[in-house]
Amino acid sequence: MKIATLNINSINARISNLSNWLAKEKPDIMLLQEIKTEFNNFPFFDLQVLGYDAKILGQKSYNGVAVLSRQKMTVTAENLPDFPDENTRYLEVEITQNGQDYVVASLYLPNGNPPYNNPDDDSRFIYKLKWMDVFLEHAEQLLLKNKRVILAGDFNVIMTKDDVFNPELFKENALYRPEVWQRLSRLSFMGYSDVYRLLYPKQTGYTFWDYTGGSFANDLGMRIDYIFCSPALADCLQDCRIDKAFRAEEKSSDHTILLAEFKEEE
Repeated sequence: MKIATLNINSINARISNLSNWLAKEKPDIMLLQEIKTEFNNFPFFDLQVLGYDAKILGQKSYNGVAVLSRQKMTVTAENLPDFPDENTRYLEVEITQNGQDYVVASLYLPNGNPPYNNPDDDSRFIYKLKWMDVFLEHAEQLLLKNKRVILAGDFNVIMTKDDVFNPELFKENALYRPEVWQRLSRLSFMGYSDVYRLLYPKQTGYTFWDYTGGSFANDLGMRIDYIFCSPALADCLQDCRIDKAFRAEEKSSDHTILLAEFKEEE
């Protein structure tokens, strides 16, 4: 089974890039973040032509998550349970493929940095921490379902110094503060695996490069997009790669695609 994740930074602006990639790579499941569109403007038809069913949780101009699948899906959660939120950041589905049941979630974790015009405003960071706490509680409950679980998307977290081009520049950044990466580490304590790090414990694997300052050309990036899987799937992991070429395309997102492949049990 091939599963991929991408912060697409507006699906309608980049549907051509995405369609070409899907036609070439043919993942079984594609998770998207920052689709930045409501239901009525989502390009369902373009994706159906390529063989994908789509479930989305969108809002106008901001945020939004989606799951694309070659198999039919059942939505099990729109936003985190018991966490009222005007932002659309979490979509969870159940999928059965080759007789195996999967719980798959596309998530767009809050950035948490203050507005540029009010650097002392910590409300966004407080929201980020609350969101993470509820998410981690829910992630723990998912493991009790005895199904294969995949949690993937834009986590807006730099886990270690190996995940950013210059750690010193990000000491006070909400993506790299101890309160944040310590929380995300709890997924590993529960039993989830960061699939990229399973195969590449120390190798640089950036998934985001800012549009400004020649960041992509000079490889000034960071790793903030992840695929986490439950223990049974970790044993089935065959490959994980970052498709940097997607970021180099014209009209690209500032993120690129992370792709993992799992051997399906017979």
